[in-house]
Amino acid sequence: MAVGKAGQGARIGIDVGGTFTDFALYDPERDAFFHHKQPSTPADPALAVQQGLAALLQKSALAAGDVALLMHGTTIGLNAIIQRRGAQVGLVVTEGFRDVLEIGRARMPSSFDFHATRETPFISRERVLEIGARLDPQGNRTRWPDEAEIARSAAAIAALGVEAITLMLINGYANPDAEAELAALLQAQVPDTTILSAAELWPEIREYERTLVAGLNAYIQPLMQRYFARLTALVGEIGVDAPILVTASNGGSLSLASALARPIDTVLSGPAAGAVAATRLATVPPVERLVSFDMGGTSSDIAVSVGGQAELATRTDIGGLPLILPVVGVSAIGAGGGSKVSVDAHGVLRVGPESAGADPGPVAYGRGGTVATVTDCYLMTGLLDPAAFLGGGMPLNGALAGQALTTVASALGLHGEDAAAQAASGALSVATAQMASELLKALAQRGFDPSDFTLVPFGGAGPTHANLLAEDAGLPRIVVPLRPGTFCAMGAVTTDLRRDFVRGLRRPLGEPGQQSEAMEQLGATFDRLELEAHAWLASQGEALSQSVETSYAVDMRYGGQAYELKVDLPATRPWTPEQVAEAFHAAHTRIYGFRDTHAPIELGTVRLAIIGRMPSIGATRLSSSDQAVEPKGTRRVFLSGRWHDAEVYARSALRAGDCFDGPAIVEQDDTTVVVLPGWYADTDDFGNLHLLRYAQASDLPVELIETALTEGTLIDATPIDAANAVPPDTTPTAVTGEAR
Repeated sequence: MAVGKAGQGARIGIDVGGTFTDFALYDPERDAFFHHKQPSTPADPALAVQQGLAALLQKSALAAGDVALLMHGTTIGLNAIIQRRGAQVGLVVTEGFRDVLEIGRARMPSSFDFHATRETPFISRERVLEIGARLDPQGNRTRWPDEAEIARSAAAIAALGVEAITLMLINGYANPDAEAELAALLQAQVPDTTILSAAELWPEIREYERTLVAGLNAYIQPLMQRYFARLTALVGEIGVDAPILVTASNGGSLSLASALARPIDTVLSGPAAGAVAATRLATVPPVERLVSFDMGGTSSDIAVSVGGQAELATRTDIGGLPLILPVVGVSAIGAGGGSKVSVDAHGVLRVGPESAGADPGPVAYGRGGTVATVTDCYLMTGLLDPAAFLGGGMPLNGALAGQALTTVASALGLHGEDAAAQAASGALSVATAQMASELLKALAQRGFDPSDFTLVPFGGAGPTHANLLAEDAGLPRIVVPLRPGTFCAMGAVTTDLRRDFVRGLRRPLGEPGQQSEAMEQLGATFDRLELEAHAWLASQGEALSQSVETSYAVDMRYGGQAYELKVDLPATRPWTPEQVAEAFHAAHTRIYGFRDTHAPIELGTVRLAIIGRMPSIGATRLSSSDQAVEPKGTRRVFLSGRWHDAEVYARSALRAGDCFDGPAIVEQDDTTVVVLPGWYADTDDFGNLHLLRYAQASDLPVELIETALTEGTLIDATPIDAANAVPPDTTPTAVTGEAR
């Protein structure tokens, strides 16, 4: 269904999380944002959306008819994959490849874990059928079923009693039309079972990964269809009849019809929206290198961005399964606010991975939870005010949190007046160490120095934990957005329409002077993808976008290599063979440190992305004041093994240029910001709160240290400008079955 023009009414971003469902409404008439957090309802996620929308409309004084567009991020598909609670689906493969999911890539998850186990296939072998259809590496039919065999296969499909079937032919990527034709023939004989062609969905080489993309798409499709049917009905009950866009894993968005046809494109939609929003954060000076840090109730995620662009990977792992789709490079790094705190049989303090979720939630919620969580630790150490949580709209029970953490303290052998606070502080240290380890690993894998990066925290718990993480990981600067608690929902409001298209092209680039055929074939492949892309954009409601952009890339390798590099090509076509070759040599040098100009170059998967730019939303500048900001009070906080007196500030009272030292607490209705001792906070013109580390005492002469302490001299950490784009994803994928 095409959607109408944006900008003629309010846009609402929705991010459904495990603990809270977040909302951000942008009203172009008033050029203003309105925000709301609603406790999630895991048993019926659409119910929290309905309740939150009603509350948000009341806050903004808008009628349901004023809403022009709903932009929705969801983890329903992701959770279904991780928890293995998707639909009953089957698989039809080329004869001889029945074990494609069982064999996978014949790798163990960890080379150092003696007890490592491989993921169980989400489609059991009993639901995998074979058919006598095969293509060669050029896409020619070497064997094709007759009507009788198609009828037998259709009968076998019907006997499985599954909701959907994925069809995967070996080398199907080389001729997606042939595979789609066979899928249509089978579909005609079993109309009650959806049959999906893997190559039609994602025509990329490597049969195992391609089967996973299509199989997982079928696996989560019925759940997504039921959820959005329920959502549409519930929001209709309160009078909202606006079109729905669904945020996608690649940092863009797509129409509801596209999302229901290709739900696999949305599995990382929520975290991706936050990462994209972080790159668009208006700051002075601009942040060129950043790590976005999304800490919600269930987990914490990071994404690396350089030069204003979120890193895009061509492969990620979800629930232990490789997914070869373009996604914002989001990595899970640890616990969330609802992660449980426990002491194991060996007396070791542990945090997560189990979460209390939204129901019962942390013990302090008073909903029946009995196991302490990270949120309870914030409360016990004074980082949270029980009366100010969610702007006072959801008071917390400190006594219950204290009882739960006293139990943890006893198990650790801690006693005395501060035992619960010590246990809570220890749990926060454990959680922080886990996060810092994963964050540093993620940066090291990309060849980056953490001291060059700025941390951008969001989510309900992100700003509370950010300074602890930055201190441990060695990041010198933090930028806390004005509305971090609903930042992913704000990201959804600002996403552009986007979809990625691929086509297999396996051929050498050729020797110098003999490359015209390769370049003609490359150009023709991009021409075909551009036609598909523009047709798709028109079906999404092209009137939404103010401008259209396309980007081009091709996977390349030296002859004899097993793996490719994704190489971005210039935006202006056509290209010369020398341009294409040099782009690959440069990428190879950046990743591996060398180039081989004498080796033959091979072209692989051709990639095109189309982007329909949505109307931009300008940033509002804060007013400034000549008066120094005054704290609204003080609070004792337990940090580094002892109590400190921290000044407490209201975020709503801060003006541009307001500056203060840690330890300090900044409270707002969607989160709490913690400023550690040895750090200071400074408010920029757009309301972002910059947290910066004082220079290390060991690096300065004693007289300068004394001056800094007495006069409040601040030493800023200047972000390093990014000279190069983020290297392309280089995760190797072994090749078996299909010709390399």
